[in-house]
Amino acid sequence: MTRAAPKKTVTERLRDDILAATFPPGERLIELQLTERYAVGRAAVRAAFVELATEGLVVHESNRGATVRRVTIAEAIEIIDARTALEGLVARLAAVRATKAERTELRTLITSMVAAVKAGDQKGYGNLNRTLHRRLREMSRHRVIDELVANLRNRAAYQQFRLAAVPGRSETSLKEHRAIVRAVVAGDGDAAEAAMRRHLDSVADVLRRWEELGLPG
Repeated sequence: MTRAAPKKTVTERLRDDILAATFPPGERLIELQLTERYAVGRAAVRAAFVELATEGLVVHESNRGATVRRVTIAEAIEIIDARTALEGLVARLAAVRATKAERTELRTLITSMVAAVKAGDQKGYGNLNRTLHRRLREMSRHRVIDELVANLRNRAAYQQFRLAAVPGRSETSLKEHRAIVRAVVAGDGDAAEAAMRRHLDSVADVLRRWEELGLPG
């Protein structure tokens, strides 16, 4: 008998909604509305606010309620800088530690990403992008880096969501991810780290040119 997936906590459900831009940056989070949405009491919602505030996703002030935290472009670039250092090591470790089955999985993910780009499926590509980065972290077998990078990615999730709309970005991103996977599958740690760094440097470059691209801050 297949076990049912464990029920998500209020914190997990609210986090998912923030990362999906159901509640975009700057939006006020109304306790009563959330108790109805998640069918829980106010205490559970307030506890979720506190936990997500420690993750940098929510601004929670006593007697003033909670809002989804805004991340400036400057902060988003700093987050990418931190991710570059950490995820470069992730790619290097994944190249050494990934199993044969995991390397095959990476090839399959890239095939799906190619199909998504060809179909113009930005949402599907974005989901696959997140899955690829998550699986690389898991393949690195480095729990601390996994947790740190997951938190950093979540904090800048809205900018990542908007980056997908930049003309030509998906095609460029796909090329960069193919290089990362090629190196990991080949077991080449040096090349995997270099490819990951090039990819994240490219993301940071787009953020630096945000205004030039006609995108709001």
